[in-house]
Amino acid sequence: MPDPSASLLHTRVAANLVSIRARMAAAAKKAGRDPASITLVAVTKTVGLDEIRALVSLGVKDLAENRLQPAQPKIDAFAQEASAAGARWHMIGHLQTNKAKQVLQRFRCIDAVDSVHLLECLAKEAKKLGLPPVPCLAEVNVSGEAQKYGLKPAEVEVFVRRAKDLPEIELRGLMTMAPYADAPAQVEGLSRPVFRGLRELLAQANAGGWYDRLLAELSMGMTNDFEIAVEEGATMVRLGTGLFA
Repeated sequence: MPDPSASLLHTRVAANLVSIRARMAAAAKKAGRDPASITLVAVTKTVGLDEIRALVSLGVKDLAENRLQPAQPKIDAFAQEASAAGARWHMIGHLQTNKAKQVLQRFRCIDAVDSVHLLECLAKEAKKLGLPPVPCLAEVNVSGEAQKYGLKPAEVEVFVRRAKDLPEIELRGLMTMAPYADAPAQVEGLSRPVFRGLRELLAQANAGGWYDRLLAELSMGMTNDFEIAVEEGATMVRLGTGLFA
């Protein structure tokens, strides 16, 4: 007999997803972009396996966590299920180098590499594990907030050129977070300059040939500002609250 609570959860997540995809499409259209060029990365740090199953059954394959310890049991348990096929786990939080091996064993993409030292550590551990090149994003602190992790914009060129020398790493682009806004009216003024700055930095990297191929990914935008991010060129948006509220 079907579980009524699971059915209700699935219905709620499905409705949220339809709404979010419609808003993504509208923002893409406004910017003259193809909505299919934007990947929704679902941040699952506050939910359990039932929500993850619902999302994956609805076609969301990119899942994200920001801390290894709480994520590990969920990822390991979900990996045993048939529905896990095709799911890609993204590490989006600050990563300590002593956790690099464990993270690489569970996460497909490392979306918040914030130092050359961490980049080199990931390459070393990936080589030991015999992994294919690890998809990574460079985290950039565009806003300059002291409490945020990330490379300073002026440090990105050195980081990218170092990544070019590490065959164990597949650098795909850049990632950032905008300042938190207390009121909806503040979002535009706080988020747009940060997202625009990241887009311009990516363009600079590509024009300067910092990497051995074009960097295509811009991971930026969360539940409160993803439409602005899409308008400014985001290819990946990271949403949690908007999917599960």
